Amino acid sequence: MLARAYVLAAELALKQHNDAAWVAADRALTAARASGHPVPIGESSRVLAITMRRSGRCPAAVRLLTQEAADLDVGQSPTGAVRTTLMLTAAYTAATGRDRATALGLLDEAQEETERRRSVPGLFTVDVSRTQVDVYRIGVLNALGTPDEGVKVAARLNIDRMPTAERRARAWTDTARMWHALGDQSQTFAALRKVEQEAPQEVRRPALRALTADLLYLPARVPGVREFAARTGALPS
Repeated sequence: MLARAYVLAAELALKQHNDAAWVAADRALTAARASGHPVPIGESSRVLAITMRRSGRCPAAVRLLTQEAADLDVGQSPTGAVRTTLMLTAAYTAATGRDRATALGLLDEAQEETERRRSVPGLFTVDVSRTQVDVYRIGVLNALGTPDEGVKVAARLNIDRMPTAERRARAWTDTARMWHALGDQSQTFAALRKVEQEAPQEVRRPALRALTADLLYLPARVPGVREFAARTGALPS
């Protein structure tokens, strides 16, 4: 499908911090709307909103996501699942813009939707389940600057039972950021090692290399961090 090809192109451009993401995401949404199917519309809206968020346009991205969610065809079976993914992305986007009320409200809506509907396979990058809502909740609370509120959420997660390595790595990444913000460096390192186990390339991304580098210079040494940093490219040359 044309929309899916553009979505994948936009996601690749985003990872490379390339402005081509704007063009690919816009074309993805145009093609998706022409198809009328909720899944490509949802994924195209999501990737365009992420592009907007990374350029600092958080309120506009939230408006895009919530409007697209409202406009989905309720007569098609995947609509509920797609709407949930859009609300989750909108919640994180609102949190990035420090809009706590909107972020938490959207999370609650997404959770209610998952409780009403079964998970629907076939979404490109996000599944719809209570577990996925919880993973997003940790990320949202991190972005809002209240990681302590995520500890109870993390405690009830069974990340190892999530269906794909990509999703497990995402969950462990958010958990690592939570523990790092709370000053628990042993837990941070344990989560980082889990990320490496699931997706070795992820711990080599700049944000996680920076987090690893922070662990190197703590007053209390964390066993194994220096070797991990050398292995993942976080150790200064």
